[in-house]
Amino acid sequence: MSEIDPFRYGVLHQKVDDYQKKLETMEKKMDKMEANLEHLIALANQGRGGFWMGMLIVSAFSTMAGWAIHWVTGK
Repeated sequence: MSEIDPFRYGVLHQKVDDYQKKLETMEKKMDKMEANLEHLIALANQGRGGFWMGMLIVSAFSTMAGWAIHWVTGK
């Protein structure tokens, strides 16, 4: 059997440690991205309600304006 080369073992051990640190960093970034995505979805849902209220107001205004124009012109 061949002996374990301490230098090569140390290099492999360092690579494993580096990969673990990179993995932890990536997990933190992914957690942050998930939180940001949830925040964006919440903002989009709030904006959707505002959009429909705006559509309601514009629709009501255009209906009233159309009725008033029709009443004034007498057609």
